[in-house]
Amino acid sequence: MKRYLLLSLALLPFLISRCSVSRQLTEAKALGDCRYAIKSADSVRISGYDIQQFRNMRSMNDFNPIKFPRIATGLLTRNIPLDARINLGITNPTNKNAAINQLEYRVLLAGQELFQGFLNQRIEVAPGGGQTIIPIRLNTNAYQLLTDDKTREAFTQFVSNLAGSDDSKPSRVTIKIKPTLDLGNKAIDYPGYITIEQDVTNKILFGQ
Repeated sequence: MKRYLLLSLALLPFLISRCSVSRQLTEAKALGDCRYAIKSADSVRISGYDIQQFRNMRSMNDFNPIKFPRIATGLLTRNIPLDARINLGITNPTNKNAAINQLEYRVLLAGQELFQGFLNQRIEVAPGGGQTIIPIRLNTNAYQLLTDDKTREAFTQFVSNLAGSDDSKPSRVTIKIKPTLDLGNKAIDYPGYITIEQDVTNKILFGQ
C-alpha cells in the first residue's frame, strides 16, 4: 500500500502537468474560434504630436514642416515615431472558456508590418458570448510607411482615420496574434497565427 502511495505521489506532478497542458490547448483553441474586432484607438502620437492635429490631413503635403518641425527633422533623420494603443475586442461564441497567458502580435498596414510585440498577461473570455477588450500597443518608426510609394497613401488615410477625419477612406489593418502555451520552463507557440483583417474608419475608432 505504501509503495502505491509513493508511486502516486511521484506521478502527481506529471499528471498535473498533463492536465495543465490539455487545459491550455483547449482554451487556446477556443481563443482561435473567437470573433475579433478593432474597437477603438487612443493615446496616438506621431513624432510627439497628438493625432488630433492631423484631423484635416489629406496628403503628404499636409505634413507642413513649419507647423510640424519634428516631422521635418524626422524625414531627414529617417526616424518618425508612431505611438498608439489599439483596443481589440474579443467575443467568444463557443461553449468553452477561451484563455491564454501570453501572446505575440503583429500589426500590418497595406501588407507592411507596423509593429511586432508581446503581451504577457492573462486573457480570458467566458463562453456563450463573453466579451473582453485587450490593448495592443504600437511603438514604431513610421518613416518607411510615410515615404514609400506603396504605403504612403494607406498610411496617410490611416492617420486621418486615427485623427477622426469625417471624409477619409477606410484603412485596411491586419492584426496577427499567436498564443503561447506555458509548459513549465518552456514556452510553445500556438501553430500558426490568428488573423484579423478589418477596414478601420473614424466611425469605428470614435463610435460615431
